[in-house]
Amino acid sequence: MMRTRPLKVALLGCGVVGSEVARIMTTHADDLTARIGAPVELAGVAVRRPSKVREGIDPALVTTDATALLKRGDIDVAIEVIGGIEPARTLITTAFEHGISVVSANKALLAQDGAALHAAAEQAGLDLYYEAAVAGAIPLVRPMRESLAGDKINRVMGIVNGTTNFILDKMDSTGAGYQEALDEATALGYAEADPTADVEGYDAAAKAAILAGIAFHTRVRLDDVYREGMTEVSAADFASAKRMGCTIKLLAILERAADGESVTARVHPAMIPLTHPLASVREAYNAVFVEAEAAGRLMFYGPGAGGSPTASAVLGDLVAVCRNKLAEATGPGESAYTQLPVSPMGDVVTRYHISLDVADKPGVLAQVATTFAEHGVSIDTVRQQGKDGEASLVVVTHRAPDAALSGTVEALRKLDTVRGVASIMRVEGE
Repeated sequence: MMRTRPLKVALLGCGVVGSEVARIMTTHADDLTARIGAPVELAGVAVRRPSKVREGIDPALVTTDATALLKRGDIDVAIEVIGGIEPARTLITTAFEHGISVVSANKALLAQDGAALHAAAEQAGLDLYYEAAVAGAIPLVRPMRESLAGDKINRVMGIVNGTTNFILDKMDSTGAGYQEALDEATALGYAEADPTADVEGYDAAAKAAILAGIAFHTRVRLDDVYREGMTEVSAADFASAKRMGCTIKLLAILERAADGESVTARVHPAMIPLTHPLASVREAYNAVFVEAEAAGRLMFYGPGAGGSPTASAVLGDLVAVCRNKLAEATGPGESAYTQLPVSPMGDVVTRYHISLDVADKPGVLAQVATTFAEHGVSIDTVRQQGKDGEASLVVVTHRAPDAALSGTVEALRKLDTVRGVASIMRVEGE
């Protein structure tokens, strides 16, 4: 039987995503009512600048006092799309204290304080949903924590930042340099005026922390994620990648150790074979490759950012949370029963592509090969080109601990015959 009293929703933040959430709630009101089993009503919109014109939103709903909105006593669900740590953290905690379930798109906050927020939600008997925090419109959080709840996930590898994928795709397809590709991304609205969070990997690292916690049923914080940006990736790196039948992507890689006793979480640029499904992900799209013990390999693909895609994920969570409210139940909360340690990057076993500027004279290759051998790193292939007393030496290694590879690079820098290390990049997806 359809409930007639509406479920009331407080919208915290009304930027690109928030305004789209409000629009969809209004234009799709009848559909949402049918899917939930009760009407949903936008009861208030908390913003910083009330004078700004917000098309389609009743000015009477707008307030600058988000705390008062949450405390007024009739709110059922809060949608937090403010972003950042504060005041979002305090407002979400306030919502739980007043019996309000929360839908959030706040990756930074969840990566830093997800455990505390989950604990607060559980203590209050409320929901905390955050599909939109990880990959925009792509259904990923719910499939991983519900559809795959009976399986064992061993590895997650994905492109979880559209800005960096757009830049790297342009460098690959057009031969553009990093700055030229970034300028195009900025002009098209894919990159912020300050792109640091994207290009230095902070955004992807926050998403990696959230996904690792879900995949491995253990707590992984942002500080646990190894992070390396992509600002040093060059046209020369792409040329080398193409000679290997590869391309370059900024990847989030989450792995369970072979013995099952630890996990790793990392974000960095990597060469991947053109035959790998992630290699064909173009423009600002996201894709996540999940490897589970029983289900096998699954790939989730779609737009990972933007107002409409992110709002789609928010509204999906809103429907689920409202259904739970009507059923007087809650959905799945945090699952951290394994309490697995997060191993440092040095323990990760991977391959390296190393480009060296060396003296073009006999014995150089033997000296370089000896240095690799002394550090226990096996060489897969070597390519050397040179003239006029200078040469370029490209070495691709077999898999070895990252610490051993890093030690090798440091030793190579000290060789008299090595003029410099032009580039270092990991090779993944094989």
